Amino acid sequence: MTNQANDQPTRYVPADLPGRIQHYIGGAFVDSADGATFDVLEPVTNDVYLQAAAGKKADVDRAVAAARDAFVNGPWPRMLPRERSRILHRIADLVESRDARLAELESFDSGLPITQALGQARRAAENFRFFADLVVAQADDTFKVPGRQINYVNRKPIGVAGLITPWNTPFMLESWKLGPALATGNTVVLKPAEFTPLSASLWAGIFEEAGLPEGVFNLVNGLGEEAGDALVKHPDVPLISFTGESSTGQLIFANAAPNLKGLSMELGGKSPAVVFADADLDAAIDATIFGVFSLNGERCTAGSRILVERAVYDEFVERYAAQAQRVVVGDPQDPETEVGALVHPEHYDKVMSYIEIGKSEGRLVAGGGRPEGFESGNYVAPTVFADVPPSARIFQEEIFGPVVAITPFDTDEEALALANGVRYGLAAYVWTNDLKRAHNFSQAIEAGMVWLNSNNVRDLRTPFGGVKASGLGHEGGYRSIDFYTDQQAVHITLGKVHNPTFGKQAAGKPAFGKGA
Repeated sequence: MTNQANDQPTRYVPADLPGRIQHYIGGAFVDSADGATFDVLEPVTNDVYLQAAAGKKADVDRAVAAARDAFVNGPWPRMLPRERSRILHRIADLVESRDARLAELESFDSGLPITQALGQARRAAENFRFFADLVVAQADDTFKVPGRQINYVNRKPIGVAGLITPWNTPFMLESWKLGPALATGNTVVLKPAEFTPLSASLWAGIFEEAGLPEGVFNLVNGLGEEAGDALVKHPDVPLISFTGESSTGQLIFANAAPNLKGLSMELGGKSPAVVFADADLDAAIDATIFGVFSLNGERCTAGSRILVERAVYDEFVERYAAQAQRVVVGDPQDPETEVGALVHPEHYDKVMSYIEIGKSEGRLVAGGGRPEGFESGNYVAPTVFADVPPSARIFQEEIFGPVVAITPFDTDEEALALANGVRYGLAAYVWTNDLKRAHNFSQAIEAGMVWLNSNNVRDLRTPFGGVKASGLGHEGGYRSIDFYTDQQAVHITLGKVHNPTFGKQAAGKPAFGKGA
């Protein structure tokens, strides 16, 4: 039976919650132009705890106009990188100083366990600090032809960046886009996920206190098909950074095409964790448990397909299932909780439907439904299916919850075919003590990121992104600088100009084709 941090979920309500959530446009909190709102639920009881302004095209138009004016007429794009860096460091300081409050609100709004929400708040501060340093330290290319020419690259901010963020770890993922977009001198319009608007509403106060100029940051809440769609289609928004489902990414790709926008899209995943017989099983089990059940399983890089070599398969399944049953499900605000409540009843229903599908596709060895003692709220017991064939839907499709499929393999070739045999290609995890196999196998996997004998440990200097249906483009480190800037090549001639000469014909000699 799944462990519980409490006998019964309780409704915890943080102090000083806002009465409503508004947009933030041009330095002011405002309601929607038509006054529309939508309900926001908290996932422990699914009660409505506030209304948020429901943005539409008129609100996006107003936000883009404010951001465009701040870009064209304001000081932000024209500041020295060091000046912008100081403000970004102040933002990081403020986030760090408020990490407990941020975690409390994030946990309440999203259902994430409080300890994990706290870690995400601290990562948000690190994201700003990283890009504050990077934009000062960056060096651009210069190419010299001695005595003849110098060619150099001049980076320029592009304009208004449209940022569309998801509901899993929302505050941290907002920082992942806001940090580099602002560091490089752009202005922004943020459209946070409608399921989790609470922590996003805190950015405005943080930015004001840090000294970000008016109009540089704008926020429009609302549904993706209304506010998000208007932002993607807006002609004065030259680039869109989106994190979310692959199907939504396809729609954004199509809607952005008429204006030839720059796109960076981090989409879905169905990442494999490949465990060879020579692996450290203790480490592999711990890492793969964490990799799929942390953040409630609502993570794009979750290793939700575990491929295990036949020689250790039975032992692995037995130990994995036993450990999964010991994972503590509980109130998100309880520090003992390891898996909290899923973000929204719609998503809960989706995950539960996949669990029912899985019962006819594999062998259920742990979980399989709502945990005992949790009669309300979006609670799902950590669920493990073994003997899952590669044709199964729970093997092929992204579930985005605390559900894992385990499949055996006999050879390296079979393992690689299984690993690559889905439409996604975001992350992969390989467990082996054979160095040659580790490198060859990881390089053959169709994934944007691979971890060898490791769980998902991010280095902000490295590119983040996927292949196939998992994304378009990469961010992270200099890849973020590349995405949020235009690279202009400037060519300078030194000394005498060496030009081919056209049009200087001998006097009296007719031009070609005009003779007698």
